Amino acid sequence: MPASPSTARAINDRLALRLLQQEGPLTAGRLKQLTGLSRPTVADLVERLAAAGLIAVVGEAGERRRGPNAKVYGIVADRAHLAALDVRTEGVAVTVADLVGRVLAEASVPIGGDTGTGPAVEQAVALVERVVKEAGADRLHTVGIGAPGLIDPAGGELRDSSGLPEWHRRLVAALQERLPEARVGVENETNLAALAEQRDGAARDRDTFVLLWLGHGTGAAVVLDGALRRGASGGTGEIGFLPVPGAAALPSSTDCEGGFHALASSAAVVKLAALCGVPVAAEEEPSLVGVVRAATCAVRSAVGLVGEGASHTVEAGSAARFLDALADRVAVGVAAVVAILDPGCVVLGGEVGQAGGEELAGRVQRRVARMTPLATEVRTTALGGGAVLRGALLTARDRAQQELFALGERPVPGW
Repeated sequence: MPASPSTARAINDRLALRLLQQEGPLTAGRLKQLTGLSRPTVADLVERLAAAGLIAVVGEAGERRRGPNAKVYGIVADRAHLAALDVRTEGVAVTVADLVGRVLAEASVPIGGDTGTGPAVEQAVALVERVVKEAGADRLHTVGIGAPGLIDPAGGELRDSSGLPEWHRRLVAALQERLPEARVGVENETNLAALAEQRDGAARDRDTFVLLWLGHGTGAAVVLDGALRRGASGGTGEIGFLPVPGAAALPSSTDCEGGFHALASSAAVVKLAALCGVPVAAEEEPSLVGVVRAATCAVRSAVGLVGEGASHTVEAGSAARFLDALADRVAVGVAAVVAILDPGCVVLGGEVGQAGGEELAGRVQRRVARMTPLATEVRTTALGGGAVLRGALLTARDRAQQELFALGERPVPGW
């Protein structure tokens, strides 16, 4: 049964908006080529979208022919403003962008562990309000939040998780109260990092892969056949609770110290570095990223991959022992994921994945190849710790465009 004229127009409009979103500003002629629609049909849809305030003339084509240059149309970027938050145990980072994802302002603030729930929430909300003002935005259309912990797949709320600050859960409600016109949504931080790696990072060419997050804590995100998998309770990827050899005890329902977390958390990796002879700064909380980066630099320098001017303070032998030992631990978690899911590709994400680079990823891949018959490529993140914020912004942009452009994509649960 053929579509009615109104349905056909809606389909054509969505197709044109999708192309403008993906390709950037286009002429009507280029839209005709990409859509396969007739010239009058393209002219009509351009007129409709412009009248609706969704697109506007943003320039002219550079090629001069007889008559005037062709007009170039683009999405009206300031039709809506978006905010993305990366909520960590120790602080929060905020980015404000326009509808096409162009970053207008960003900032972060540390929040100490001894800060009370009320003051912590107020600090975070005040930061959002300040960044919105610096971006020149009157109001926010959509706010995307990345946070550690479980997200209820039915309602989209951040569930109460042991070990996480209470202000994390209070922040969502506080933002909705202070920004009543905004659509506020929250997603697990590792899931958002995986979406960012799939869209803009190391997994652009994969529709099935696993992101293993290595940072202050550990986590994993699973993307199968192009779709993010959350599980029945939102707990897919809680790899910190995975029982592994080498841990002192089994994990419990409230404590992951006996699981993979005990091998790959920041505290465990810093301790491992010291055991391998890698100097660890005598700080209250030694820099995990600094330790891994220094070891990687030393190994690369030893084989001539780093210029003579590069500074490193770690002896190459100690650095290699440390990276080998770290790869042994990471490979245990990767091999378990591979045995169950056979993703074909695992991305080492987070700040540690970025600091370890190809030196760590290559070591892990070689070890996994000895542990499983399933061919698995291990890649290093292209986005590092910034993947969470990028994923939150992409999700907020998709949600806003879905509503404004009626693109018909399925939103994140609870949004």
